[in-house]
Amino acid sequence: MLDQQAHLGLPQTASSQGLAPALALNADFRPLSYFPLSLWSWQDTVKAVFLDRVTIISEYDTAIRSPSMTMRLPSVIALKDYVQQSRFPAFTRFNVFLRDRFTCQYCLKGFPAQELTFDHVIPRSRGGRTTWKNVVAACGRCNLQKANKLPEQCGMIPRIKPDQPSTWQLQENGRRYPPNHLHHSWRDYLYWDSELKPDQGQDQSWPDEFRLSDDQLNKVFQS
Repeated sequence: MLDQQAHLGLPQTASSQGLAPALALNADFRPLSYFPLSLWSWQDTVKAVFLDRVTIISEYDTAIRSPSMTMRLPSVIALKDYVQQSRFPAFTRFNVFLRDRFTCQYCLKGFPAQELTFDHVIPRSRGGRTTWKNVVAACGRCNLQKANKLPEQCGMIPRIKPDQPSTWQLQENGRRYPPNHLHHSWRDYLYWDSELKPDQGQDQSWPDEFRLSDDQLNKVFQS
């Protein structure tokens, strides 16, 4: 989904560890992406506000201040023009893992993305292609065990027949994985399929004020 966001000319998803990221919504007030959550850096957000591309829905208590201006940082923004997302997502390793819900399709155990591999159901050495219909998420152990064998030879058949997902399907899968920290102003626009953990939804503490020189502020708009 990151590739799709870049293709649409939108800012890349910002790390939630940055200063006061804004939840970015489409013009229909739905998140541009659930996983990773569509968070924009404060720099991209401020620039979009001044270019009149977004509407500010909610704000932090934190403000940026320069000799020429003071502005409270937005916590939720919505695009003024609806962005029509493509029907089908890009074929990437991450999107395969998200389609398969970060679950090895052979042993059926869940793993972090960094512990999963990209397995060809019909090995490339047997003529298999690298496509949605022939690639599944697999753990390292199962990948090694299957090696270049055909599924029928080793009895390792994916739990779900691999297929090309729609963007909507990946969005729905992404709703299963809420981040560890959610600002309270985001909650009205997010609908998670899983119950939030006790430490989720806790507000991040930001400074009350963030001072910039006019030269630093100008660099934000020029970036």
